[in-house]
Amino acid sequence: MEVLIMAGQMLLGLSILVGLHEFGHFAAAKYFKIRVDKFYIFFDFLFPMPGVMNFALFKKKIGETEYGLGWFPLGGYVAIHGMIDETQDAESLSAEPQPNEFRAKPAWQRLIVMLGGIIMNVITGIIIFTALTANYGESYLPASEVRYGVVPNKLGEEMGFRTGDKIVKINGRPFTEFDEVYSPDVMLGNNSYYTVDRNGQLLDIPIPKNFMDRLSDKDQTPFVLPLNPFVVGQVVSGSGAAKGGLQTNDQIATVAGKPTQFFPELQEALKANAGKTVPVQVTRNGQPVTLQIAVDEEGHIGFMPKSLLKEATRTYGLAESLPVGTKKAFGVITTQMKAFGKIFSGNASFSKSIGGPVEIAQQYGGQWDWQRFWTLTGMLSMVLAFMNLLPIPALDGGHVVFLLYEMIAGRKPSDTFMENAQKVGMVLILGLMAYVLVIKQVLKFL
Repeated sequence: MEVLIMAGQMLLGLSILVGLHEFGHFAAAKYFKIRVDKFYIFFDFLFPMPGVMNFALFKKKIGETEYGLGWFPLGGYVAIHGMIDETQDAESLSAEPQPNEFRAKPAWQRLIVMLGGIIMNVITGIIIFTALTANYGESYLPASEVRYGVVPNKLGEEMGFRTGDKIVKINGRPFTEFDEVYSPDVMLGNNSYYTVDRNGQLLDIPIPKNFMDRLSDKDQTPFVLPLNPFVVGQVVSGSGAAKGGLQTNDQIATVAGKPTQFFPELQEALKANAGKTVPVQVTRNGQPVTLQIAVDEEGHIGFMPKSLLKEATRTYGLAESLPVGTKKAFGVITTQMKAFGKIFSGNASFSKSIGGPVEIAQQYGGQWDWQRFWTLTGMLSMVLAFMNLLPIPALDGGHVVFLLYEMIAGRKPSDTFMENAQKVGMVLILGLMAYVLVIKQVLKFL
């Protein structure tokens, strides 16, 4: 049942986003009086072969456009007349262009049509995050809740922090929200410092002048984390935790004999036993239970922790939610850009950073939670916008590059070049799809 709920949420979320993305292209084309032959959710052919297994689960022609639901549950498309894409090649467009064709329109109009899907995904992401902010508010951790102190990483230790330190002041002033510890105003300020209570003694810990460089070079954000007692939240289906019998609300007491009262202690214990199967003692309904759980090579077992520190909620009106929601939406794109930067610089693994439908479904989870559903759907909307803007032929970004070239150079690439570029782009995309759908999943079992 959990698998069906995961798959159902993923299918619904992606269907909404694909439909809105394609509607962006469709609406822009209609506005410029470009003929749209088809508007389909999913493909009515065996993607990417438009002439193979052509049938739809539902279709209806209204005016010049056929609207339908395809049988192949992967993406969707609009067939814009006079445009080289997965449904039309250069040969099919050998006749003279007609006034209502895509290729007959000025480059700036074609550019807007190609950006229509990306713009729609961005608008969707902003609306979703704004609505979530207005409805649920914004959670934060009060500084008073961090009563067990903090745990530093290597950079935090170099600064002078020790496990169990309680941060009581920032720049000599009390603070109310723990995230103020990471405030850019503090970390970029002159002569900034933290005051900590260490076993009843107050100590000042200054922020080094080269702190931001060290933070960036070592990727040490955050340099301190709250010591938080926790219980098991959602267990990832098929993970080592699930196979070992870990359950929601279990409290992990020890890993391989090492106490794990706080989540950072658990992370440390798991990393020390990466690639091993270890005894994990949990408290379940007040009774001790010992499980044998496999830890993967990255030191993970596959569950979401549920902190026992109580968060507070900041509420917003609808007008106040818009800038907050917009910032959250674009924060997803910023994260994606940083992730790609790490991949290209060799600081992150491509195979571990790229996820497919299985990973997406697991993120949605085996229980239907509307807040979680819309949060993930909003994130996916911004990710789709970012991915589609990549300058790869066959993606919207590839078309945008060619159109910008045409606008700058004053001449368009030939239809044959566009068709060949489309084929190259499709090979790249299909290769990536084959990797995330098949190869990556097979490698997990080898």
